[in-house]
Amino acid sequence: MSDKQEIFERAMARIVQAMDRKSSVSLSVQLRGALEFGIASGELPSDARLPSVRALAARLKISPVTVSNVYAALQTSGLVDGRVGSGTFVSGNGDRTNDGRFRQLDQQISELLCLAKSCGVSASELAVRISMASTAPPRPVRILMVGNFTDATHAYADELREHLPEGDEIDAAVLEEIADNPPKNIDLVIAPKTLLAKAREILPGVEVIGLTLIPNEATRVALASIPPDAKTLAYSYFPGFVTIMKAGILRFAPHVTQLTMKVRDEDGLSAAMRDADVVIYATGADYLRRALRAEQTAFEYRHTPDIHAIRTEILPAIERCRATTKSTKATAE
Repeated sequence: MSDKQEIFERAMARIVQAMDRKSSVSLSVQLRGALEFGIASGELPSDARLPSVRALAARLKISPVTVSNVYAALQTSGLVDGRVGSGTFVSGNGDRTNDGRFRQLDQQISELLCLAKSCGVSASELAVRISMASTAPPRPVRILMVGNFTDATHAYADELREHLPEGDEIDAAVLEEIADNPPKNIDLVIAPKTLLAKAREILPGVEVIGLTLIPNEATRVALASIPPDAKTLAYSYFPGFVTIMKAGILRFAPHVTQLTMKVRDEDGLSAAMRDADVVIYATGADYLRRALRAEQTAFEYRHTPDIHAIRTEILPAIERCRATTKSTKATAE
């Protein structure tokens, strides 16, 4: 078993453990949300193989039809790929431009070498010309970071801005702000992987790539600092996030033994909040703090862009966008 598959299996074990039959959230919503957010957070790495429908259904003791429907929904969203004869796999970054990219590059290099030869230019001289051309100032790329919540989305954009090449610009907006009036003059859109389908629907003519998010350092430290005997309440604004949130808490705070999960508008939320020593709330639910007593501890389950994904997925995608747009512009001229 590969290292990537081992990571996947450990994450799946946490998801299975976090599934809750007593929750007001249906098992199908729990499963779909856990897989969606697991992929978005990098907990379920790209190209890892998902269990077969029957195997996962047996493991969770639910209907194979439920699992099949969840897999189908994830495939429609571009988060997983069904490969004939091989199974279902976690997709890469949702990038639709990679197929045959290196094959195309090799072909164009071959054509360039033939053209150089016809012009009396040697391969070494051609290499010098290419290196000189690459020193020209790169065309700036205009990027839009989209998300569900204003503060978090702007924070993601600020984090990404620190890694961008000089001249590139990044703005931030929540999906509901741009749904009726999509922005113009955007070269590239970055979105959490759970929002790829919605972002592509709103901005069909722009490339949209997925951003891997992980719990930030402050969240991990706060989870590790929870007293073992504390009555802990975790609250998710979105029902689909509750299972992967619980799995994350179990990962970074395995010592917590009294954990209650609640979602928006669920019965018993007020009583659970009154009884809790520690309240963990998902992004977008900071309004809960107003109802807390002074002696209660509360903190946000906040995410941050994964630095590894920035370097291996986001920055290369930006350079592909820069080259594609430059090529398109040159052809038009």
